[in-house]
Amino acid sequence: MNLIDKIKETAKKNQRTIILAEGTEERTVTAASIIAREGFAKLILLGNENEIQAVAAKVGTDLSGITVIDPVKSEKFPEYAEELYQLRKHKGLTLEEAKKLLTSTLYFGDMMIYKGEAQGMVAGAQNTTGDVLRPALQIIKTQAGISSVSGAFLMVSPKQEFGEDGIFVFADCAVNPNPTAQQLAEIAVLSAQTAKDLVGMEPRVAMLSFSTKGSAKHELVDKVIQATQLAKQMAPDLVIDGELQADAAIVSKVGSSKAPGSNVAGKANVLVFPDLQAGNIAYKLVQRFGDVEAMGPILQGMAKPVNDLSRGCSVQDIVNTVAITCCQNIG
Repeated sequence: MNLIDKIKETAKKNQRTIILAEGTEERTVTAASIIAREGFAKLILLGNENEIQAVAAKVGTDLSGITVIDPVKSEKFPEYAEELYQLRKHKGLTLEEAKKLLTSTLYFGDMMIYKGEAQGMVAGAQNTTGDVLRPALQIIKTQAGISSVSGAFLMVSPKQEFGEDGIFVFADCAVNPNPTAQQLAEIAVLSAQTAKDLVGMEPRVAMLSFSTKGSAKHELVDKVIQATQLAKQMAPDLVIDGELQADAAIVSKVGSSKAPGSNVAGKANVLVFPDLQAGNIAYKLVQRFGDVEAMGPILQGMAKPVNDLSRGCSVQDIVNTVAITCCQNIG
């Protein structure tokens, strides 16, 4: 059984209700029918019901077992509008503006999650990352003690001698261009939780740098060292070490030579990159040069899971992302 099949099995046990906010989008409707057939999530499609049914007919599928909700016709609309107004009136939002925002399936979906009527949402096949994240951050917000959202990738390598039988979590590869030491610490703790929730592995977190244990002196190295210390304070039981160069983190012989006595060096399965440039470049190079499957980005740090798709996503990408969303924040 491969990793995504294992994730689906966990999702099937969880039976979360997940919102697909872009209910009139063809790939989304096709993916919804597959998910309903496989039975690993309960689904809500948002949008004009007639348009959704027309798309289903066009792609040759039915919507059996899938709930369809048109936000503007929902009996919950007035309640949600009042709730959104109360949440955002300190920012100058009026009740009329709240009603207008709720005609967006993204805002309506996040209000459903906020009210506990769903446990997660997936969108982005039609909308930009900013459009997906903005209402989520306004309504659902980040987890307690977390200042920003980050983006992780599950990396599955055929070389099983590395990581956890070839599996790694890479972060942050998608969101924060230049994280502070505090944000790096948060990314480390969140990525460890992602490793537990999605892979079921005990995380061994390497805080990556161009230095290993003082081999170089620079303010960028100092930030990684500080982040490591902060992460240990946030999660005292976390197995984490830094600063480590990439080879010292994942190659046993190099790790024992460069960082003797480390409980992470040479056997890391979670790699935290010092900035977005390093993380994004690394995952793409590894994916292309190393014949490695990359699943993500997986958004970390939201109080309830919301995941953003690429607008070029495939049907299978949507299916997989829903499965992943079902398994987040279960610790």
